[in-house]
Amino acid sequence: MSMSRRSFMATGAALAGAGLFPLAGRKGESMTKRPNVILCMTDDQGWGDVGYNGNPVAKTPNLDRMALEGLRFDRFYAAAPVCSPTRASCLTGRNPFRMGVFHANQGILRPEEFTMMKFLKGKDYVTGHFGKWHLGTLTKTERDSNRGKPGNEVEYNPPWEHGFDVCFSTEAKVPTWDPMKKPKGKASGKGWRALGPDDDYDEYGTYYWNERGQKISNNLDGDDSRVIMDRAIPFIEKAAQSATPFLAVIWFHAPHLPCVAGPEQFKYYKEKGLSDHAANFYGCIAGVDEQMGRLREELKRLGVENNTMLWYCADNGPEGKAGSDTGTAGPYRGRKRDLYEGGVRVPGLLVWPDEIPAGRVVEAACVTSDYLPTVVDILGESYDERALDGESILPLIRGEEFAREKTIGFKFQDRTAWNDSRYKLYTDRWGDNVELYDLIEDPGEKVDLSVAKPDQVKLMKAAYGGWEAGVKDSFEGKEYGTQSYDRLRQKWPGKRK
Repeated sequence: MSMSRRSFMATGAALAGAGLFPLAGRKGESMTKRPNVILCMTDDQGWGDVGYNGNPVAKTPNLDRMALEGLRFDRFYAAAPVCSPTRASCLTGRNPFRMGVFHANQGILRPEEFTMMKFLKGKDYVTGHFGKWHLGTLTKTERDSNRGKPGNEVEYNPPWEHGFDVCFSTEAKVPTWDPMKKPKGKASGKGWRALGPDDDYDEYGTYYWNERGQKISNNLDGDDSRVIMDRAIPFIEKAAQSATPFLAVIWFHAPHLPCVAGPEQFKYYKEKGLSDHAANFYGCIAGVDEQMGRLREELKRLGVENNTMLWYCADNGPEGKAGSDTGTAGPYRGRKRDLYEGGVRVPGLLVWPDEIPAGRVVEAACVTSDYLPTVVDILGESYDERALDGESILPLIRGEEFAREKTIGFKFQDRTAWNDSRYKLYTDRWGDNVELYDLIEDPGEKVDLSVAKPDQVKLMKAAYGGWEAGVKDSFEGKEYGTQSYDRLRQKWPGKRK
């Protein structure tokens, strides 16, 4: 059932402020037909930073078990090589350039966007956001994080104004242990050893906020991943006990800098001969893994494990330069801020016992933009009012024949990429400096085929150009006007320097 454009434009605008959406829910429908949805995501975790992908150092038994019991996506892509744009794609099914989230700390999730939260609230779901938001500021009255400050109303864009009923959210990064604190004086941007009870500290400067726009001050010590899960689990428990389907977006800060591990995890990795920074890094990942195991146990205890889609991925590739002692993209070229595979190919998992009774490895290319169209499809709806860059992978989930129809397009700074599942074309934003790789035969992107396959280059450049023109139309307001575009005074990045 598709929404008419008229009902979307008239009703959607009227209900946006109330956090509602015009798609009607099915009253009396059982939860087995409305699965719970949990979107978990780490920050700056590389494809190779998990045990199941062969990392000899990372201790990730719970993620490894998810890989054995659910779908292990070996070609799962973040929509961008940095965090804010990828987050926008997860919630909208669209490339982040359509809404002007060009980079970290740039743009906002436009209020006019069709989002998973608004869709599911129309289906009588309860919704919660826990952890890093990074799609706008959470206050306009005081200094907070990267962009929040008195009078900054332009970028004020909290998750509770996008259809989330419950929030425990930060604008951006925090230390991954004792998230509100940093050592007194100048602290390393990479991280530090966990503070002791007698150590002096300053406030870090990024705060947690609830859905009422209030700062949270309790239960903020220790492992930040545990602090986040301490808020997500009661939300899930309340929904389960009232037989209400739920959406929980759990976006961990780990292992983003500043990386600080708990004393026990730090000691474990130091005894393996790692540097302080590496011990903190892998200790942070171990902390996330512990919380993923805890989450699964709680879902089982509450009796909702089988009917819950539990997704896990990272927002981009690993931080740091090649050869770093922290973070690895495995065999793939590039890292965070690269459009090469190592910058955007990330760990990807899905556990959903009702539909995935045994573990499978998925070799098809999938992307964070696929979340929304997949959930819409699962609930028996269709959506064609605005351009979506993702597509439903429900047939793949069910073990049916699946061939990706939509090519995955990427834009970042002066680079573009066009991934048609086999070939991947790279150019600069003006169509020059062309590279072409066969991702099936050469996943490490070592042999440039652009000279050997000029017809393939020509075909893919033309397809990319048509897609980019549509993305630019979306950004400039073709689908929903220019309210946010005008307010932010953003410009499409494209002029040659």
